Amino acid sequence: MTAVRARLRRRLAWTLCALVPVGVALLAGCSTNNNIPYGTAVVTMSDVSGDFTSYIVNIDSITLTRNDGVIVEPLATAVTVDLAKLHDLTELVEAPAVPAGTYTTLTLALDYSTASIMVDVNGVPTAASAVDASGNALTVYPLTVTFDPANQLVINTGVSTRLALDFNLAASSSIDLSTSPPKVTVRPFMTATVASADQTAMRARGIFVVAQQPASGDYIVNMRPFNDTLSALGALTVSTTSSTYFNINGTIYTGSAGLAAMQTLLVSTPIAAYGTLGSFATITPGFNATAVYAGTSLESPLADYLTGTVSAVNGNSLNLHGVSCVSRLGWTPGYGVPGFFANVPVTVSPGTMVSEDGVAASGLSTQSISVGQLITVSGQATTAPYCALSGVTLSLDATGQATGAPMGQVRLQPTPLWGTLNSAASGSMSLDVLSVGNFAPGAFTFAGTGTTAANNAVPTSYAVNTPGIDESATPAGTLLEAVGVVTPFGSAPPDFTASAVTPGTSTPQTLVVEWANGAASPFSSASGAGLVVDLSNANLSSTVRYIATGPTRTDLTTLPASPTIAFASGTTLTLAVGPQLINSVSTIQVFNGASSFATALSSALNGTNLVYRLACVGQYDAASNTFTATQLVVNL
Repeated sequence: MTAVRARLRRRLAWTLCALVPVGVALLAGCSTNNNIPYGTAVVTMSDVSGDFTSYIVNIDSITLTRNDGVIVEPLATAVTVDLAKLHDLTELVEAPAVPAGTYTTLTLALDYSTASIMVDVNGVPTAASAVDASGNALTVYPLTVTFDPANQLVINTGVSTRLALDFNLAASSSIDLSTSPPKVTVRPFMTATVASADQTAMRARGIFVVAQQPASGDYIVNMRPFNDTLSALGALTVSTTSSTYFNINGTIYTGSAGLAAMQTLLVSTPIAAYGTLGSFATITPGFNATAVYAGTSLESPLADYLTGTVSAVNGNSLNLHGVSCVSRLGWTPGYGVPGFFANVPVTVSPGTMVSEDGVAASGLSTQSISVGQLITVSGQATTAPYCALSGVTLSLDATGQATGAPMGQVRLQPTPLWGTLNSAASGSMSLDVLSVGNFAPGAFTFAGTGTTAANNAVPTSYAVNTPGIDESATPAGTLLEAVGVVTPFGSAPPDFTASAVTPGTSTPQTLVVEWANGAASPFSSASGAGLVVDLSNANLSSTVRYIATGPTRTDLTTLPASPTIAFASGTTLTLAVGPQLINSVSTIQVFNGASSFATALSSALNGTNLVYRLACVGQYDAASNTFTATQLVVNL
């Protein structure tokens, strides 16, 4: 059958069908258009992390191929994304209306021509050079993925269906730190699978259309993902509750008061909700928000926004470490270009607005900002064109005193803390800290954090309050992840208050293996029951053969034997192998069942293909020496 590609006019008609026009409270009349039935593809995007502090690329296009050859391109404009950030939080990218039918293939154009990739070198984010497998400069890479034949993307008329995209940086890149600058060899890899509207935490950013009456608890946005300033990629109904947190132009509300305050927002005000996917019963998908940020609390055409971890405080001067920057121009390709910086000095003042994400706290001030705290701060960048380029000297004035500038704002964000347990009692514990905000403690200066010099935070005996949490029965030496906020500057001890504490073995772990020159026979066994890596293979990397738990790594060769990689049950698996030439197209095959994946893997390992990397996500059980994977990819 001859493929029919949608031209621009038709493609925009499909995309705009799912948008809510200004003044229209409910989406109607989009289930068909010109006698063509439509449904909605709800595209979410996440990442399996590699060793990157920043991985900024453009996504030029996304196309879907239907089983009758029709090709639909729902992404109408290119978007810029930092793939490294998708490890911490999934993004709801778009919700466009597309013609009903069964789609078998997705192709995404990943554009590296203006990429900015940074790696962690001894705690310092460092710009890396990036090349392809032949050592050439990177260009545009079309990644073609086939859906599991037993779980293809079926778009039904008048309802929504989730399509989950996952970029696997752990499977895609080799990092050579022996060169200056560090060199990253890129072999891009991604998966795409039909997924349920589950409880995955995600962000949904868009432009405000209308708030329903406060009693309804709903508002509607047109999707505009990441930090894009141009797109409108489908409508979304966001539902709030009596406990939903709102931060609107620096003012905090809860529940219906926040929705009432949104009635005053101008149409097209930028707004982002944090929460989970909601109902998919109609063509306009739903989203359940636990927190909402709008107006200058999120972004402003008059301000620049930095997100990073405070590494030092000196009076009204802060130093931010590992800093993502979004200029007032946004992240639109050809306009605002995102930057990432190792360190940026920030100036605050008593007039700087301070809030804590998700908490309706009162009395916060710049004194609430301390070393180790993850923050987003807005103000006036001192380097033109604002903070659009990495590698330039940058500082930020968040005092709000510049002529015509909005008042500077600081949002205290939930901060991840990893460490091994020294001791614990009900409501408190002491940790030997391994990382704060994803950086080793050596990146921080803790002077001034305590009530006296003797009380300054000490990473090897970091005092953590755990209200309502009792870790007293946890053995010393246990690896733990705590999430919370740092104690206000000059007020320690305690040094940190945790809202959640999780054993490292209960967090998502990754198993990664590389074969430096490729391996024709990388596994000692491979079947639908699981895989076992052959650790005696001559091409096995001497460094990339580990299980990572937070900031720690366990070399597979130090285990009693090569662990069995089993497949999880009771959940949707994401398993992939490729790329291989299928009908003359380099293709990644995705499967949601172990048996079909094992058959495809066996076919791929026919003596002509070499395996470059294996990357798995799951849980490792030391007692049985088994890694149970929910995601597993084999990059050829």
